[in-house]
Amino acid sequence: MINVLKESLWYQFGASIDMVKNAIMLYPEENWSTNKKFFYNAYHCLIYLDYYLTIPWRKDFSAALPFTPAGAEDEIDADAIDKNIPDRIYSKKELLDYLQSSRERCRLLIADLTEEKLNEQWLEKPGTPKARDYSVTELLMYNMRHVQHHAAQLNMLLRQGMNDAPSWVRRAREEV
Repeated sequence: MINVLKESLWYQFGASIDMVKNAIMLYPEENWSTNKKFFYNAYHCLIYLDYYLTIPWRKDFSAALPFTPAGAEDEIDADAIDKNIPDRIYSKKELLDYLQSSRERCRLLIADLTEEKLNEQWLEKPGTPKARDYSVTELLMYNMRHVQHHAAQLNMLLRQGMNDAPSWVRRAREEV
């Protein structure tokens, strides 16, 4: 049963990630540094994809593409992401490389899951009122939903801006 769960989870999570990749790839290079809404939406998605793959949660999380954190803390603030500003407009290639790295990390994490690991708790910001306390199973689903949410937003921006968007991705191509 665990193998069926891992396979299904990967096929769908990988498809969500691929939909973000396809949207970024389709976005016109000449508009990349001028339409900050598209860039920031993609950037936000990638930072949190990476962040929610950090199991167990670490206060010292450091994104591959740096940002200036909100407030005085040197950690990501999940409730104030709009204040976590990228240090610069990263190129499409930089975002796509980051996405690919996180995609592979996600695939390997899912491939290594055990029933015990699925039931472990992922506790974010222990001892604070805004702490998230999820099982690894729920965290992976939460992360996948977040990625798909931003894939939809990126596709909407593409449709509004150029009347085009990538096709639906049914499932990831490779096996877990």
